[in-house]
Amino acid sequence: MSQSVNFYIRDATLDDLPAIVAIYNSTLSSYQISADIEPITVESLVTWLKERETKARPVWVIVPESADDAVLGWLSFSDFYGRPAYRATAELSIYIEESWRGQGLGKYLLACALESAPELGISTVLGFVFARNTPSLKLFYSLGFSDWGLLPRVAKLNETEHDLIIVGRRV
Repeated sequence: MSQSVNFYIRDATLDDLPAIVAIYNSTLSSYQISADIEPITVESLVTWLKERETKARPVWVIVPESADDAVLGWLSFSDFYGRPAYRATAELSIYIEESWRGQGLGKYLLACALESAPELGISTVLGFVFARNTPSLKLFYSLGFSDWGLLPRVAKLNETEHDLIIVGRRV
């Protein structure tokens, strides 16, 4: 991570949605990160973010400690499978602004999520990663995740089928 800039993580607000959407949509053309094939809109995420205000499944943004407060990336905790028995399990999603990828922001966000998981009632964290998304797999593996499942050819993007790897870790 750049040593000349200090960062902090905070809960996302409705004002952050344009940046969250822009960062997310920037990943679509690679067919490597997201299973969406059409850009999402700010309006489509308003309810999603409002549902996170309970703090049980937060959405965080990482921003520089500067006056512009630009969102450089975000992380979300999501319910896994939606059944009560899985309440202590959460899926993590991480997206970093393109010019900041590979500089340690994702690792910092993920490490903070792992540290905060017990306070959120989470004992198991999962990531769902396309097998060809080597940078994301390396990120999860670097913080102790291991492969917990393989779903071969479950996604079709741009006429190409993709395997999905489920990585997991107990916290």
